[in-house]
Amino acid sequence: MEHFSDLLNQFPEAKTIHVNKGDMLQFVGDEYAKVYYVKEGLLRSYTIDEKGKEHIFDFSHEGHYILDAEAYHNHTPTSLFIDAIENSTIIIVPQEKINPKDLNAELILNEYNDLTERVGILQKRLILLISETAKNRYLYFIDRFPEAIHRIPLKMIASYLGITPEVLSKIRGEIAREH
Repeated sequence: MEHFSDLLNQFPEAKTIHVNKGDMLQFVGDEYAKVYYVKEGLLRSYTIDEKGKEHIFDFSHEGHYILDAEAYHNHTPTSLFIDAIENSTIIIVPQEKINPKDLNAELILNEYNDLTERVGILQKRLILLISETAKNRYLYFIDRFPEAIHRIPLKMIASYLGITPEVLSKIRGEIAREH
């Protein structure tokens, strides 16, 4: 079965690089968005509000990619920071280098399925943020990132969930007592 990473390796412009924990891959306002495919490691995308508070938009671990989709699609400056949460090996593809003519039907179907899954996850997250308790948002997060939950710092999880680290600590304690 062919996947997006197989296609990325075909582009001479695609670069496989190793980054260290904390390395910045993208800043808000960068002129060109890129696709970051995670071969190994963990990345996050986020924004910072006018008070300096981080708001995490998404995480990406092995076998997944992360990008500023709006900037990528609309060819506008980026609105998200992207950095490495842990040492990572990633494939980077510049904005203009993916040509639909290079995609075969199997790859298109696989990527369509992956994309609709990601859109569904983001849709669910938005619905949870506006209508569910913090505890339910955390339970969904555990289900969404089972292989990465212990790799993501609690402060970042709290930011992703839209709660404080203290509230997250209380929720985790409550869940532990229930089990």
